[in-house]
Amino acid sequence: MDEDTELRNPFPSPPSHYTKYTTHNLNLLSLLREREPEKSNPNQYDVLKDQQDVPDWPLVQLEKPRVDWILEEPDAYYEVFGDRWFVKEKIPSLAELGGNQLYPADPSIDRRPALLSVLRSLLVTYSSLTGSLLAPPPTVLDAPPEWRRHVEWITVLSQNLMAAANDLRPVQARGNLESMMRRQLEIRREETRNIHEKCDALSTRLAELRSSVQISLKGSKSVSRKFRPNHIFCTDQYHQRTWTWLTT
Repeated sequence: MDEDTELRNPFPSPPSHYTKYTTHNLNLLSLLREREPEKSNPNQYDVLKDQQDVPDWPLVQLEKPRVDWILEEPDAYYEVFGDRWFVKEKIPSLAELGGNQLYPADPSIDRRPALLSVLRSLLVTYSSLTGSLLAPPPTVLDAPPEWRRHVEWITVLSQNLMAAANDLRPVQARGNLESMMRRQLEIRREETRNIHEKCDALSTRLAELRSSVQISLKGSKSVSRKFRPNHIFCTDQYHQRTWTWLTT
């Protein structure tokens, strides 16, 4: 398969040099860096002359890529499957994409007046487009129809509105995240309030039960002190007991 086609394949095959990452080669690379830590491209045959099976290709190819080198670039990027991705994500402006930008490129400048003008121009152009569609065909065949010019201008205006809306997506995402976190905080506060109210109700009920139990215990003690049994009569025929209580 062609290399470019393989890079753009959604499920590409492993690179051809993956077979070089063996345990033996990685150990040789560690030994090479241990003996020559300062040299970027040492002579591995001289340094590893006491080792066996030293490959004929440079062992430094097995080292991990230096990310700090990528970040030092002004427009740091990396390539994956043949596509270029910038380390610092940046939304390109309409002018950078080759379009006709009608609003200020600086985000610190208020864009609302320019976007209102774009919206008014869009409405006026749309009205002119409907009027040109009702007009009779041009007498000159080589002249472009008037509606085509209106359609092109509507396309430019729509691109500006869409590009301005895309520039506001990070702001919208932050606003949605803030509202979602605020709602979660309100829900947790409400749940905590309900738990406290339930705990207070349980505490009140337990206090009432404790007081009622204490009153019952005091009443039973006073009765036991006031009355005591004198004697018991029991008849075997009916298995009955007769209690006689005398007042002290």
